[in-house]
Amino acid sequence: MKTQVALVFGGRSVEHEVSVISGLQAYMNIDTDRYDVTPVYMTKSGEFYVGDHIGDIDCYKDIPGLISRSRRVIWINEDGGVKMRGYPSGLLGGRYEKSIDIVFPVVHGTNVEDGALQGFFKTLGVTFVGCDVCASAVGMDKYVTKTVLKEAGVPVLDGKLYTMADYQEIDKLITSIEETFGYPVIIKPVDLGSSVGISIAHDRRGLTESLDDAYRYASVVLAEHAISNLREINCSVLGDENEAEASECEEPMHTEEILSYEDKYVSGAKGGKSRGMASVSRRIPADIPAEKRELIRDMAVRSFKALRCNGVARIDFMIDEDNGEIYFNEINTIPGSLAFYLWEPLGVPYKELLTRVIELARKRERTERSLTFTFDTNILDRASFGGAKGGKV
Repeated sequence: MKTQVALVFGGRSVEHEVSVISGLQAYMNIDTDRYDVTPVYMTKSGEFYVGDHIGDIDCYKDIPGLISRSRRVIWINEDGGVKMRGYPSGLLGGRYEKSIDIVFPVVHGTNVEDGALQGFFKTLGVTFVGCDVCASAVGMDKYVTKTVLKEAGVPVLDGKLYTMADYQEIDKLITSIEETFGYPVIIKPVDLGSSVGISIAHDRRGLTESLDDAYRYASVVLAEHAISNLREINCSVLGDENEAEASECEEPMHTEEILSYEDKYVSGAKGGKSRGMASVSRRIPADIPAEKRELIRDMAVRSFKALRCNGVARIDFMIDEDNGEIYFNEINTIPGSLAFYLWEPLGVPYKELLTRVIELARKRERTERSLTFTFDTNILDRASFGGAKGGKV
């Protein structure tokens, strides 16, 4: 009997459209001899839909029309298992119900990749692919990630956080950044990906514009010194906190100082259609010395394990060409296109990659089942408020 997989994509994120592309790429490549896969579209308002057209990328040109032809579902835990059930029930067309063994979230950005969706599935009690709640949340927050990895001995650039309260006094904010980092300086929303809201400032006017742009997308931003002579190298990692291996390295090509959203998802698309991160102009393998390649791959695995990741992730590094220093930049716990293009050069086809991340999820499930999550006491037998508010047990 095939394993029932719900492949979820979309969600309330600025990377919603990118997630649709990544999700449908995975849907088209998964091993259907082993898995019975149901594509599940999550709208920007957090509703889930299934249907005959949900797996068709062309239908996403008219999302309202797609939704009108699809069926909304809700998730329920019933009879020891998890199901998707049509909502509201009793509509014309019959009752919809589907039992699910594993959820495969292929989502990007805040509200979905950051542990929120993972927490929902964990509470629901269904096995899900990829990082657990903690690793997802830590991996999405660039500052927290830096803090963890710095403690683990992975080199990172120092950064400083600024909140919305700081933004209300922008002159003081700008002065603080200038005194701390000077120019050039890079400004990033602390918890977004796909280069959204990220830019480099070379003077006070540019810094004002960078801050205005970043605060459009996040309430907390991160400032870092910008490496002037920068070279970016990316590497994917597959495994869990116990065993993991690194992919081939790539060097993404871009038209601006940093890899932009357009570089990632628009400019490299053939025939006017985006293939997600697979569309990016890149050099694979990266043209770097063998010892530097192995150092980056080792740093990628160490970072992956230190963050207690699971499944497949992509880790982006920065090389300062002026001194040769290598720094961790960020991790994508659910990378665009699941970074399949970094595994194919090592003889791992996309279908096999998808199978391996699903089996890693099942391995984690078996481990968690062996743990104790209850601690039996008779505390409720002795509990009494004594008729007074705030009384103690």
